[in-house]
Amino acid sequence: MANKSQEGKKKKSILSIFTKILKWIGILLVLFTCILLTARVIVRAIANKVPEGGINESMVIDVNHSKQWINIYGQDIHNPVILYLHGGPGSATSNFDYKFLRKWSDIYTIVTWDQRDSGLSRKEKEGKEDIPYTYDLFINDGKEITKYLLDYLHKDKISLFGHSWGTYYGANLSLNFPEYYNYFIGAGQLVDAKQNEIAFIEAAKNWAKGDKEGEELVSKLDSSILDAEYMVTKDKIEKRYNYDAFAESPDYNTLFAVLFNPYYSLWDTLKSLFSEEDITTEYYGFINSSEFERFSLFNRTEYEIPFYNINGDRDYTTNYEMAKEYFDQVKAPRKKLYTMENMTHGLMAVRSGEFSDLMHEIAKLEQTSSFTTNITITIDNTNTTFTNSTINSDEKDTLSNNSATKNSTTIVPN
Repeated sequence: MANKSQEGKKKKSILSIFTKILKWIGILLVLFTCILLTARVIVRAIANKVPEGGINESMVIDVNHSKQWINIYGQDIHNPVILYLHGGPGSATSNFDYKFLRKWSDIYTIVTWDQRDSGLSRKEKEGKEDIPYTYDLFINDGKEITKYLLDYLHKDKISLFGHSWGTYYGANLSLNFPEYYNYFIGAGQLVDAKQNEIAFIEAAKNWAKGDKEGEELVSKLDSSILDAEYMVTKDKIEKRYNYDAFAESPDYNTLFAVLFNPYYSLWDTLKSLFSEEDITTEYYGFINSSEFERFSLFNRTEYEIPFYNINGDRDYTTNYEMAKEYFDQVKAPRKKLYTMENMTHGLMAVRSGEFSDLMHEIAKLEQTSSFTTNITITIDNTNTTFTNSTINSDEKDTLSNNSATKNSTTIVPN
């Protein structure tokens, strides 16, 4: 009886200790949550401040029978305006992109736009009838957003910056409506969607040689059907061989960027963290349609505005070699290609500091009056050559090569 009593007391003691541990864990979790939420309120309040002499406005506007979200941010309202076109299509980055976009806000007024049915524009769609996605619909969306910004910000022209699908989109807008734009910047330039995936499969075959599991993954890829299964398999292959967009850790904390996002409500933040939905079913249908093929840039190389590219030399998500070939064919008043060394598709989201430096350089180049002269510039890691130019020493410093980025520039008369 004594032994049973002692065992009972021992069990009660263990249960009591376990209960106390759970209680303290609960208290600590509640305390941590309160601290986190308080910090979120404070950080968001700071991030939502309007810079003195600048602008910080978020709004939902009507675009071709669709409610679409934009944010306008800049430190000086008089700066040139640049419209950021995110990738996908359908993959908005507004849940964290302010962390890298605002690094250029001293030289640009930056417009973040969540395109039709993506990001913060997606919730505006809920309960509404689907509109078929077509080339003309997206081109008109871009045109209407542009016209709205020109009017709202009292500008004659704006510039375009696109990443991934955004380069496809931006290049088409530049080709269709050069009268609205100062220049185009593409990062992770896409040239032709179908040929891009054919090139990816060929590259993946080389990576997977001798790797049975890798070879099996590559065998599942079919470039004729770019559906969710294809994209998931492609992502697995890129991660397996260290070619994914975030193969390199970003130079800022992305989790904190999401948690303290000034644009997202707590519910929006939770959805962005835990929702598995990225590209919608409608977008996959669009990607595999003849309408999407109309965005191809093959044999469309005549630009009436300056053309800039910033690409990574390990980017196979949008094939950097194909982008380089296209750049060489482009005819524009001015053009320049930057190649970020040992860089995949992440670019501005990963090395945001280095990328910001390039964006500042492009802004300075566009402000330089000497670029109206007939100049051909070739820059590599070892030398800089200026031909038939009247460039000054400050401009030469701006154009000089750094250790991390290869540069190729061609400038022709306006």
